[in-house]
Amino acid sequence: MPKHETVRRVRHTPDHMFDLVADIESYPQFVPMCESLTVRSRKERDGVAILVADMTVGYKAIRETFTSQVVLKPEERVIDVRYIDGPFRFLQNQWRFEPVENDQTEVHFFIEYEFKSRMLAMLMGTVFDRAFRKFSEAFERRADEVYGRVA
Repeated sequence: MPKHETVRRVRHTPDHMFDLVADIESYPQFVPMCESLTVRSRKERDGVAILVADMTVGYKAIRETFTSQVVLKPEERVIDVRYIDGPFRFLQNQWRFEPVENDQTEVHFFIEYEFKSRMLAMLMGTVFDRAFRKFSEAFERRADEVYGRVA
């Protein structure tokens, strides 16, 4: 199963980075390959928000929409994503935001996935892998835009 994991230190607070990644409705503005994102439902309980969302990703003539459950845990600074439906056999990812000195954050990003179709895996696998490698950079650039660039 393809997987990608990265840890990146950024010059923004853990709370800012959590809020930025939790704002999934904004993903089409800056996330690679994300063409649209619609939140179907949102529930809050004990400080945890549970969202169900549809994301459409595209590359050239290929478009796929999948549904995920996004669990936002602000107290833990963790975002867990679980796959519900779409072109994958399996998809799971997690974001963790750990504070480090001078209001900086170590952003931990992990994703593991497998397409249902071997043909789609052949067509999209390399592209997805490249896109996931650029995710952390895209979020860091977005943080600089939203919160200002920190020297």
